[in-house]
Amino acid sequence: MSESNTPKSVSVLFVCLGNICRSTMAEGVFQSLTRPDGKPPHPLVATIDSCGTGAYHVGDGPDSRTMSTLSKNGITTYRHAARKFAPSSDFKTFDYILAMDDDNLDDLLRLRQREVKKLGGEDGVGQVMLFGEFGGSKRGGPGEEVQDPYYGGKEGFTAAFEQSVRFSKAFLEKLEQGELS
Repeated sequence: MSESNTPKSVSVLFVCLGNICRSTMAEGVFQSLTRPDGKPPHPLVATIDSCGTGAYHVGDGPDSRTMSTLSKNGITTYRHAARKFAPSSDFKTFDYILAMDDDNLDDLLRLRQREVKKLGGEDGVGQVMLFGEFGGSKRGGPGEEVQDPYYGGKEGFTAAFEQSVRFSKAFLEKLEQGELS
């Protein structure tokens, strides 16, 4: 493949409300798939991060149940400190901004509209999508939501992990097939 035909690597941001459960789960899973221990990183993925639309847990590590679920599934090197979504920088830094649910998707789309208006166009502004568009079951909205497991038990974290694996693999497949622009 000539250099001009080589797809450029992309940056991916996972977003939920507080950045300690769902988005960190998704980030940890996606990192494990694209940066496996002892192997070279995936050539199509440059940057991976997560954040929240709210500032409830800024500076905190992921929920202990998130970390326990990741560890139980062989993901033991993940580290993160919660942060709040920063429209002026995150829309420029990330090519794909993946929301965990409809409420966060709506918030991000509204923020994106403001950023596009401020910049005078779409150029250089990351795409906002529902993470569950990739490999999720279709419903009234664009795809499957990752339900917030914060107030529940470990089964909610297991479900979020399983969705993160399924959606991450489907997103990566679309990226590899050149179906994302």
